[in-house]
Amino acid sequence: MIITIDGPAGAGKSTAARLLAKLIDFQFLDTGAMYRTVALAALNSGFTSPNESALEKILQNLNITLEDNKVFLNGADVTIQIRSQETTEFAGVIATSKAVRTKLVELQRNVAFKKNMVCEGRDQGTTVFPDAYCKFFLTAKPETRANRRFIELQEKGVSANPKEILDAIIARDLRDETREISPLVPAKDAMIIDTSDLEMHKVIDIMHQEIKRRGQI
Repeated sequence: MIITIDGPAGAGKSTAARLLAKLIDFQFLDTGAMYRTVALAALNSGFTSPNESALEKILQNLNITLEDNKVFLNGADVTIQIRSQETTEFAGVIATSKAVRTKLVELQRNVAFKKNMVCEGRDQGTTVFPDAYCKFFLTAKPETRANRRFIELQEKGVSANPKEILDAIIARDLRDETREISPLVPAKDAMIIDTSDLEMHKVIDIMHQEIKRRGQI
């Protein structure tokens, strides 16, 4: 059984997916980590701008593994590296690549095959798992999402400029919503939840109640 949680950066979908998966005893699929890993591999290869042919070559020799909340790139633990600001921003750029999205959609479906899994991302309910049992779309005001990111970076001891974070989020939203391949939109049958003024425990409760309402868990 597949449950999808989509939404823009900073809406809380990753945290919500982890907590919901733990609550209902499902596995968790962090698709954002997959895109960050491809971005890291591209940056390590010297690419700083989208290049479809170069990305195709990188993907041919790419092995991404997610285990115990850790991410491995060709056997190396890159859990921390993929969370850097540079990698995060480049992940948004390479997400417009047809080659990258095609490869990762295939990988995500293989990982989730015949499993009970909560899958978070930007196109899980629309493209990757259109027949998912239950779909959610989390959103929030850009200013709220930027402030969350700023606090997250501060807690990690990383210096950041609030305005630059907001500008980056707005730019990422525009790229995601206007790209030709799997644009960021709510699935027609998704429950939309605005998390701007909600504590995470309330978001989880809303999703859990909706799942229970459907009668399978």
